Amino acid sequence: MPSERLLSVLTCPLCPAALEHTGGALRCAGRHTFDIARHGYVSLLSGHRRAPSADSPDMVRCRASFLGAGHYDPLARTLADLATRLAPPDATVLDAGAGTGHYLAAVLDALPRALGLGLDSSVPALRAAARAHARAEAAGWDVWRPWPVRTGCADLVLNVFAPRNGPEFHRVLSPDGALLVVIPTTRHLRELRASVGLLAVDPAKEERLHRTLTAHFRHERAEPLEYAMSLTAEEVAALVAMSPAAHHVDAAELRRRVAELEAPVRVTASFVASVYRPRRGPRQGA
Repeated sequence: MPSERLLSVLTCPLCPAALEHTGGALRCAGRHTFDIARHGYVSLLSGHRRAPSADSPDMVRCRASFLGAGHYDPLARTLADLATRLAPPDATVLDAGAGTGHYLAAVLDALPRALGLGLDSSVPALRAAARAHARAEAAGWDVWRPWPVRTGCADLVLNVFAPRNGPEFHRVLSPDGALLVVIPTTRHLRELRASVGLLAVDPAKEERLHRTLTAHFRHERAEPLEYAMSLTAEEVAALVAMSPAAHHVDAAELRRRVAELEAPVRVTASFVASVYRPRRGPRQGA
């Protein structure tokens, strides 16, 4: 059940008035009603809309398995450490494109009184995110659209391998808040590109990131992280299946390619975590 503190963050996506609990739903003064799923998340998307890029049940299952094995724990620790330097212990943390809530949970562990809200349009992901942490909430939303979140309510916005909505990042952050974005480098998973069919990372990805956000944010610093992983064939298959490559490689073909690999497979994990601060200026919204 969404907490009372969450109700001070969320707004009705249709009017946008405040929301309150009414039985097993959230409702605004305009009588717009949004069901709270039995799994604990609230769906604010009308008409059961789902973004085309939303994770499928299989993608979420593979991501939960791969992350649960600890392969990206160094990244989770990096985010948790940065969070303690960027946000107060009682912060409001928004995770845009939260997926299973894995990284949001790591940040909440590091901020002992923080509230976390994960936004995602994938129902299977929301089910996982809603139970990722005792202080994590989850709401169904397409992060490309204006968010049903109060202006200036967030101390920290996370964006890990997810769509980036610069204007909304800026609107929901407090003037002293921070945006923490993670993207892969060109070296990320490079050993699997030819053999398994992973998509190459655009060499200009970091430059494009800065250009996308520069109207609303100033870049404060970047922290690179790179290390080697030793994966079984099953873990390689899960890694590919949880990535955008899952939309491009047939499942049977993926199994065939993975079966040809000599395990354990040594794979490079390579990321950049960038910190941005909102530029000062007039805010829009309520």
